[in-house]
Amino acid sequence: MSKSTAKQIAPFAILIILAIAAIFVPSLPAFDDAGKYSGADITWILVATALVFLMTPGLAFFYGGMVHRKNVISTMMKSVVAAGVVSVLWVVVGYSLCFGQSIGGFIGSPSTNWFFKDVASGAPWSLAPTIPLTLFSLFQLMFAIITPGLVVGAVAERIRFTSYVLFIALFSLLVYAPIAHWTWNPEGFLFKMGVLDFAGGTVVHISAGCAALAGALVLKRRQSHIENREIPPANVPYVLIGTGLLWFGWFGFNAGSAGAANSLAVSAFATTNTAAAAAGLSWMFFDVMRGKKPSVLGFCIGAVVGLVAITPGAGFVAIPQSIFIGVVAAIISNLAAHYKTKTTLDDTLDVFPCHGIGGMVGMLLTGIFATKTVNSAGNDGLFYGNFEFFFTQVKALAIVVSYSFIVSYGIFKFINYILPMRVSLDEEELGLDASQHNENYVQGTLLVTTEGAIKEKLNNI
Repeated sequence: MSKSTAKQIAPFAILIILAIAAIFVPSLPAFDDAGKYSGADITWILVATALVFLMTPGLAFFYGGMVHRKNVISTMMKSVVAAGVVSVLWVVVGYSLCFGQSIGGFIGSPSTNWFFKDVASGAPWSLAPTIPLTLFSLFQLMFAIITPGLVVGAVAERIRFTSYVLFIALFSLLVYAPIAHWTWNPEGFLFKMGVLDFAGGTVVHISAGCAALAGALVLKRRQSHIENREIPPANVPYVLIGTGLLWFGWFGFNAGSAGAANSLAVSAFATTNTAAAAAGLSWMFFDVMRGKKPSVLGFCIGAVVGLVAITPGAGFVAIPQSIFIGVVAAIISNLAAHYKTKTTLDDTLDVFPCHGIGGMVGMLLTGIFATKTVNSAGNDGLFYGNFEFFFTQVKALAIVVSYSFIVSYGIFKFINYILPMRVSLDEEELGLDASQHNENYVQGTLLVTTEGAIKEKLNNI
C-alpha cells in the first residue's frame, strides 16, 4: 500500500474502529427524572443547546461571505465538519477529558466517561443539579464544536481539508479539553484559583484566537497577500446572515451557561445583547470617525467582537457595564486589525484580533466589572476595590494564552510534517472549492466540477 493510499484510508478506518468498539460498550438505563430535575430548566437548556449548535452554520456563513468566491465552499465546510469530528470524539473521550475525574487539576481521566460510560444514568453535574448529566454534556459539546471552527478564518484559502480535519481532532484533545478542565471543572486548577469565565472567554475564544495566530504563522502568507491583491468579499449578505445566526445563537451560549431557567440566565441574556449592540455601533462609528464609510461589514464584525468580549463576564457583570465592555472591545480589536494590515501576518479573516484579543479584553474587563450583586457565586472586580481578583484574571490570561499558542503551534508543525498542510500555488490560484472539493460557488449556485476539468484548469495556470 502506498503512502498516499494509506492517508486516504486512515480517516475512514479510524471511524470504523470506533464504531465497532462502541458496539461492546454496556448499555445503561436512562436517567430517572421522577421529581429529581426541573422541567423548566431541562426545557431551557435543551433550547440553549440547539441555539449554540446553530452558531456553527452561522459561523460558516459569516466566514464564507468574507473570503474570495472561489473559496466559499471550502471555508464553510471546514467550520461545519467540526460538528462531525468533535461530536464523535466527545462521546468517545472528549467529555471525560473535560469533566471526568480530575488528574491533578490538569485533565480529566479518560476512563471516567469513556464512550459516555455512566453519563446517561449518572448523577447530575454539581454546578447544574437540576438537569440530567446527559443534557449538561450535550450543552458543553456545542462549545467544543465551535471552538476549532473559529480557527478556520485565520488559515482560510490555503489549507488542505484533510490536514484541517486532523487539526480539529488534535486541538480538541490537546488544547480545548485541558483548558476546559482547568476553567470549568471544580477540580481544575484555574477554577480553584478563583478564575471566572462564565461562558468561554478563555476556553473558547482565547484558545481559538491563539491557535489562529499559530496557524497563520505556520502556513505563512497567501500569494494574494504577498502581492497585496485586494480580495472582495464573496457575499456580504452571507456575512449579515451569519452575524444574525451567531447573535441569535449566542443567547444560548451565554444565557444557557447559567445552567437553569433563572434570573442569572435573564441577566446574561441582557448583557449579551447590550454588548453586541454597543460593539457593532462602536466599530462602525469608529470607522466613520477615521474617514471611512459606514458599512454593514463593519457593524457585523463589531457585533461579533462584542459578543466575544461579553462572553467571560456575561453572568458576572451588570447590564449597564456591558455597554462599556462592548464599546472598548470593538475599538481595541479594530485597532489591532488595522495594525495587522501593516505587518506580514496573514490572518485571513482577523481571527486573532477579533476573537483572541476580544476574548482577552473580555477576561480583563470581567476582572474589573464583575460584581457579587449580579452573581453571588462570582466575585467583586477591580472597579469595586478587589485588585486580587483582577490579578487572578491576568494570571489566567497569561497561562491560557501561552499554553494555547505553544501547543497549537506544535500541532500545526506536527501535522505539516506528516501531511503537507498548504495547498500548492496552482491549487491556491484555482481556489480550494474546486481543488479540494470538486465544487464551485458561482453567484450563489453550487456547481460540481469534474476531476478532468480541474486538471485542465491547473495545467492552464
